[in-house]
Amino acid sequence: MISDMYIRGTQVNYYFVCKTKLWLFSHNITMEKESDLVKIGKLIHDSYFKQDQKEVKLGPVAFDVVRKNNQIEIREVKKSEVFEKAHRYQILYYLYYLGEYGIKAKGVITFPKSRKVVEVELTEESKSEIEKTLFEIDQLISRDMPEPDYKKHCRKCAYFEFCFA
Repeated sequence: MISDMYIRGTQVNYYFVCKTKLWLFSHNITMEKESDLVKIGKLIHDSYFKQDQKEVKLGPVAFDVVRKNNQIEIREVKKSEVFEKAHRYQILYYLYYLGEYGIKAKGVITFPKSRKVVEVELTEESKSEIEKTLFEIDQLISRDMPEPDYKKHCRKCAYFEFCFA
């Protein structure tokens, strides 16, 4: 049900990247504004799509919409393919969320550095996966903070010192 949907796309992304980061972000502990890597990602995002782009906010989600040939496209521009699965689920969530309003859209992830474009489609199977993910996110953020689990990408994370200092 739409009224129960309060999870943001970033949270879906973080679910696949790091459960501790998801928990911290979900409890308004945000370190991203200080991260140089996040600032670079925002610059790439802002400079890559200018024509026909509009940021749309609908409830807790904000996404980029590009209209092409009378079809709505939800776009995400990402710096790196390292977390492609997380980016894919973020787009799937946006498509799912819009579908709850009866809006059909197409999803696209663009990686400018590698010139890779990934189209994402919400299927019945992926819809079920998103619903399961949303349930698991809700469960995770309602409990105590999970212990940080060090991975090689942690060193570049804005939350690194919070988790491992």
